[in-house]
Amino acid sequence: MTQLSSGILPWYNGMRRCSVLETAEIARKIVDAALNKQASDIHLLDLRDVCGFADYFVICNGESERQLQAICDEIDQVLAEEHISPRRQEGSINSGWIIMDLGNVIVHIFSPQQREFYALEKMWDRGATVVKIL
Repeated sequence: MTQLSSGILPWYNGMRRCSVLETAEIARKIVDAALNKQASDIHLLDLRDVCGFADYFVICNGESERQLQAICDEIDQVLAEEHISPRRQEGSINSGWIIMDLGNVIVHIFSPQQREFYALEKMWDRGATVVKIL
């Protein structure tokens, strides 16, 4: 895999190569998708300067299992429209934490209890907050 001049590895989605700008656009579309399903406490963190395995984290809350599923489904639909499929998806609705690994964008959909317990924003506080919607 080749590096871009900025030192950031390009993001590959199957045969499609995405630039850093496209990665940011995809992260913002994920934020919009979560917002469309009334996710709360949405954070888009830029981790390019502090993390070697992802450029962005999208972190959000759903207040119920039904809402967690709706957020996850909406994000899946937006990604499908962009011809992007997650490399991995872990967790489950009833566990209160779903992780969607898209390569350079990692999405965390939490119940409020799990969000408070794992406190990812505190762990990654050296990253820049791009979007914060409470």
